[in-house]
Amino acid sequence: MAPTDPPDRRANPVRPARLAHKDARTIAAQPSPATGSTGNARTAGSAATGGTGSRSAGSRRSEAARLAVLNAADDLLVEYGFEGLTIEGIAAAAGVAKQTIYRWWKSKVDILFDNLVLDGGSALGWPEHPSGPADVRAYVHRFAAFLGEEPAGRVLQALLGHAQLDPRTAELLHSGFLDELRARDVANVRTCLGLADDDRAAAVLDAVLAPLYHRALVLRRPLDAAFVDALLDQQLGRQPAR
Repeated sequence: MAPTDPPDRRANPVRPARLAHKDARTIAAQPSPATGSTGNARTAGSAATGGTGSRSAGSRRSEAARLAVLNAADDLLVEYGFEGLTIEGIAAAAGVAKQTIYRWWKSKVDILFDNLVLDGGSALGWPEHPSGPADVRAYVHRFAAFLGEEPAGRVLQALLGHAQLDPRTAELLHSGFLDELRARDVANVRTCLGLADDDRAAAVLDAVLAPLYHRALVLRRPLDAAFVDALLDQQLGRQPAR
């Protein structure tokens, strides 16, 4: 995934603000935290605020260190690609010791996965009560922007590629994120389009998302709004309202 020439970091998308753990999981069927990590990457703040006293200086330092690791992993992945991403590099960029990282995560895959769960979960939301084709169109546009432009979308691309060769990454990605995301999306597409069953909704979802994955991962071309609109016009126009 590493670019041939050093990238212009100014052209990279601005990372969205890191959300408190509980706020990042407000969408329905929110994917679960990384099962491979030794502690969820962003629980320190929400755990501390649940108590009656203020956070200790140690807790604040711990939370800051975790966020620094997650942000460093995002940045280095964009700059150097998955193969060039190392625990040593993440530790140096985050200003923490390698031992600190290994207290919370087993590998760079687990760091990236925690980034994906929290940032992806908040980016790929639906309205509280999705109700029509316009909601499907809006979601597909959000998904395209996420996959093609946002740091967490780059994380998803990297993990999907690595999962083709690593069974543990494949299991982590599917059981911890993709399976629940798909179940939620199928249910919402079925509701919005008034389809008879989940199989038909899944077919529609595959028809609109598969070209996005192909364009981003295989063709390495931008997922621009005009392409997404043409795709939606082609696929949703074929579906009966009821």
